[in-house]
Amino acid sequence: MTIWEALAVFAAGIGAGTINTVVGSGTLITFPVLLATGLSPVTANVSNSLGLVPGSISGAIGYRAELRGQRQRVLRLSAAALLGGLGGAILLVTLPSSAFDMIVPVLVAIALVLVVLQPRLARAVQARRERNGSEAHPHGGLPLQAGILCSSAYGGYFGAAQGIIYLGFMGALLNDDLQRLNAVKNVLSAVVNGVAAIFFLFVAEFDWLVVVLIAVGSALGGQLGARIGRKLAPGVLRGVIVAVGIVAIVQLVLR
Repeated sequence: MTIWEALAVFAAGIGAGTINTVVGSGTLITFPVLLATGLSPVTANVSNSLGLVPGSISGAIGYRAELRGQRQRVLRLSAAALLGGLGGAILLVTLPSSAFDMIVPVLVAIALVLVVLQPRLARAVQARRERNGSEAHPHGGLPLQAGILCSSAYGGYFGAAQGIIYLGFMGALLNDDLQRLNAVKNVLSAVVNGVAAIFFLFVAEFDWLVVVLIAVGSALGGQLGARIGRKLAPGVLRGVIVAVGIVAIVQLVLR
């Protein structure tokens, strides 16, 4: 790897860490750069997953204020994320790379629709609960855990736009502020990247230089993303999510 390629990978790590913390889809920045350096798709994917772990942790730390009071929710959803992430990592080393190509753009599109409609859906669900005299499940119940499990399986496999899918599910099934949900999303991403990374250390090939460059860059980007994301109004954050999601769909379809 030349010095210019190394700088490009480092810069991509910063960009990925930033956008992952704010929205998600950072892999769409790093993955093409790694392929351009000559890495095979699987080695690039594995190296990218390992490198993004510090960025996910950094982003979660940056959102620690929004995580207050969500301990039980985070623990429940993290259990589903851990199982799903491990399953996705196993799929990466056993299935062809085209396995998710058709379904992922559809999942991201559905998630975007849920994000856009989240305020309206929340009001409609709340009105229905008031009529029925029922209360919202504070952790989303089994439907949300199932959604997080499936999303995390995809995250362990590839992960592009994984955060958008998380926000789509949580926004539809939890009655809470979007910034608080974004904080939970960062923790879940850290769990998935972490468990996938541990698995890959023992069974897959990766490039240590790439891992280190992305790790340092994404850690810096995670802090930058937290500074930016936490200042965005809910409507603006929703708009950023939709814009990034549309770009992600286009890239996924054309990849």
